[in-house]
Amino acid sequence: MDDLKTMRAMQKEVDSYISGFEEGYFPPMELIARLTEELGELSREVQHVHGMKKKKNTENESTLTEETGDLLFVLICFANAQGIDLADALERVMHKFKTRDAGRWTKKEETE
Repeated sequence: MDDLKTMRAMQKEVDSYISGFEEGYFPPMELIARLTEELGELSREVQHVHGMKKKKNTENESTLTEETGDLLFVLICFANAQGIDLADALERVMHKFKTRDAGRWTKKEETE
C-alpha cells in the first residue's frame, strides 16, 4: 500500500479516476443522495459491529474500513465537483473548533 496520502493527493487521484469517464461527476444532488446512502451503509455496519442489531445471514459482509472508504470517496467526489479543497476546509473547521469550542470539552491532563 502507498505511504499516507495527503488530502490533496486523494482529491487528485479521485479526479483522475472520474475524469476517465464521459459522464464525469454526478450532479450535486445525486452526490448528496449517494453520500447519504453510503452513510447509511456505514451506519448499518457500525450497528452490526457495535450495536444490538446484528446482520442477517442473507446480508452482505462488509467492514467498517470498506464502508468508510466508500463514504470518503463520494465526499471527495462532491468536493471535487464543487471546487472545494478539503485540506483547506478541514483547516478552517479545525480553527473554528480550536477557537469557538476551546473551552467546551474537558481536556485530558498531560502526563510527563
